[in-house]
Amino acid sequence: MRVRITANSRRRWSAPVAALAAVLLLAGCEANEEPAYVERSVEELYNQAMDQLLAGNASEAAKNFDEVERQHPYSVWARKAQLMAAYAYYQVNEYDEAILAAERFLQLHPGNKDAPYAHYLIAISYYEQIADVGRDQKITQQALKALDDVVDRYPESEYARDARLKIDLASDHLAGKEMEIGRYYLRRGEYAAAINRFRNVIESYQTTTHVPEALHRLTEAYLALGVTTEAQTAAAVLGYNYPGSRWYQDSYTLLTGENLEPAENRDSWISRLWAQVF
Repeated sequence: MRVRITANSRRRWSAPVAALAAVLLLAGCEANEEPAYVERSVEELYNQAMDQLLAGNASEAAKNFDEVERQHPYSVWARKAQLMAAYAYYQVNEYDEAILAAERFLQLHPGNKDAPYAHYLIAISYYEQIADVGRDQKITQQALKALDDVVDRYPESEYARDARLKIDLASDHLAGKEMEIGRYYLRRGEYAAAINRFRNVIESYQTTTHVPEALHRLTEAYLALGVTTEAQTAAAVLGYNYPGSRWYQDSYTLLTGENLEPAENRDSWISRLWAQVF
């Protein structure tokens, strides 16, 4: 059956459609509007935020701590709320917001007794974002810098003790990234590029777990280039410092396969660097 649309029917349909469109338009506008500003006392805002935080609703707590500063910027509670907002954001893994809030606190109150904690909160917010070694390590570098800052500024604090542990882990992570790139170059036969990466591990991350492998890879790369004295030196330093490691066994096997033995050349950059570092 055909339905014919006449002028009258168009008018009958157009009125409800227009009304519906108006309702939807108003609803959209309301959804985009910011919540109405309702002034409340500083005690009410702060206490509500603390209750929400203790109840496990850190996301809402952070907003209310921010509201304390917004409505009462010159009160004593505003200073406390800044740091509590940073902590609340950290609790829900909103690390960027946590870092910004802690940095704002430090800019306004650099000498406050809670400044060590604010610095630590920044460092830990970077640290917990560290990605696996297959990805970009900018965050790891930022974490390392922030952790170093905690140790340098407050060496006797409880935060410094934890920061030192995390510095070792972050350094190991960066060394792991250098090793990954170095191994990639080594597989491609780009030995000079590989050597630069392994050298950086020994120079910059000498206390990490990656140093024995870095020395072995130097042995491997130099042997592939035919620079036997450097290969022998890398193996000798490896054998002297890590005699029981599997990496020394692998280096020793490589050298003996070429009728060579580990032998340190004191003029080698490896020997000079190792003497400076250790």
